[in-house]
Amino acid sequence: MKNIVIVSALLSVVLIGIIYSYVGDIIGDDIVNQLSMLAAVVILVISVGVGLKYVNQMKNDKASGTATGDNWDGIEEYNNKLPIGWAVGYIGSMIYFIWYLLAGYPVWSFSQIGQYNDEVKEYNAKFEVIHANATDEELNAMGESIFLVNCAPCHGVTGDGMDGKAADLTSRISKESVLHVVENGSNNGFMGVGTSMPSYSWLPSEDKQAVAEFVSKGLTGNNKGSEVFATNCAMCHGADGTGMAYVAPSLKSFTPDLVKSILETGKKGVIGQMPAFKVEEMRLTETQQKAVGTYISNLNE
Repeated sequence: MKNIVIVSALLSVVLIGIIYSYVGDIIGDDIVNQLSMLAAVVILVISVGVGLKYVNQMKNDKASGTATGDNWDGIEEYNNKLPIGWAVGYIGSMIYFIWYLLAGYPVWSFSQIGQYNDEVKEYNAKFEVIHANATDEELNAMGESIFLVNCAPCHGVTGDGMDGKAADLTSRISKESVLHVVENGSNNGFMGVGTSMPSYSWLPSEDKQAVAEFVSKGLTGNNKGSEVFATNCAMCHGADGTGMAYVAPSLKSFTPDLVKSILETGKKGVIGQMPAFKVEEMRLTETQQKAVGTYISNLNE
């Protein structure tokens, strides 16, 4: 036991020395750092002391208490009392938990995250008032800045989709995208409508290919595709494909309303899932969404 005490004392000194070598230069006169160092030393001393106590018990103590009569391979269970240290520690942790929850740091107390969110909401409200009557030129300039920060990492600085990493925003829609929507339908609630575009997977393969080529080429050429479009798509997207307000988006060009809807709901397409930039999550304000839409709708002009 004497050797264990000596080794433990030396180990404690070594550990304290290691700790001090890392933080000694920054402790200085700062009371918080000094208390932190003191707490580290106290925890270390207590840990070593407790370890020594139980090592000594394992070496020298004998079983006591009343045998329960249960026996496993010659090992008999005794009905010993709960160690006082364990009981005190358990009750103490419960008391500390209640104190911490109700007084130490209650859920209704000050929060830096809450303060930040409140300040962002206040700033966004002022931002909306300042830019309530922004011109198209101002929205386009604002949209470019927002696009470069939030959209360019996936869509590219020029909006070309970076070789398939994301949708090409310089062209309204690709043949692959049309086929994907025809097969799978579109977002629920898209463009402010409570119902989604249904899947047209039941169409014959040649009809799907024809209408996809027709739409991707700006609704030109391919007489077969024109017929399929007129029969199945024109009732919502319009005979000329320019869309109908609150019904279906334009298939010819991006519009601010279309982009704003995508920013608010996200978009699952042929490439993957685009996250939403919701107003209520303070990702983008309504004016910022409109600005991005204005910028994207002007990309191919």
